[in-house]
Amino acid sequence: MAERMTFAGLDPACIRANLDRVHERIAAAGGDPAGIEICAAVKYVAAEELPALAAGGIEIVGENRAQELLAKQAAHRDLFAWDFIGALQSRKVKDVVPNVRLIHSLASDSALAKLEANPGAEVLVQVNVAEEEGKAGIAPAELADFIARCPAPVTGLMTMPPLADRPEESRPWFAKLAELAGEHGLERLSMGTTQDFEAAVAEGATIVRLGTVLYA
Repeated sequence: MAERMTFAGLDPACIRANLDRVHERIAAAGGDPAGIEICAAVKYVAAEELPALAAGGIEIVGENRAQELLAKQAAHRDLFAWDFIGALQSRKVKDVVPNVRLIHSLASDSALAKLEANPGAEVLVQVNVAEEEGKAGIAPAELADFIARCPAPVTGLMTMPPLADRPEESRPWFAKLAELAGEHGLERLSMGTTQDFEAAVAEGATIVRLGTVLYA
């Protein structure tokens, strides 16, 4: 997949132009570019390339791996607001929580249990909206109980819909997540990536997680 490319030699001017185009596409999809946060996925961006992102206008970055998060922050902590967007392992909670503003991917009882001893970041609960077997995320029917047991502030939900040939095929799943968020009084909706962010915006996304569309 394109998102697995390694991005090197990033040009701030190119990033800014790409960011402007993303804002235009968000507006065309019915969203408010000023009100939807763009979280730049930096899993495949080397630490030395991060200043180019900041110079190009990126304000929020999301890392998938705890070790890489800490390594990149050691050099560039003050350039961005930092989010954690990867699978949250219970043994990594103590490393992740103090170093991010938001965790997008709380999805297990084991990680939830570790949050009580490691307060700090706000969390989004990852929901397996399609209830795909073997996929991370809380089942919709179990969401209320999971939120009630969470010792950290839950401010929203996140999902990754089933693989689809066309972005529009993901809209029902994004709509389902928005419905669940409304039922639980949650405002943040982290949904949509390079492949389908316009469909996510059309269904109420407040945060989109973007990679290739910003860098290529």
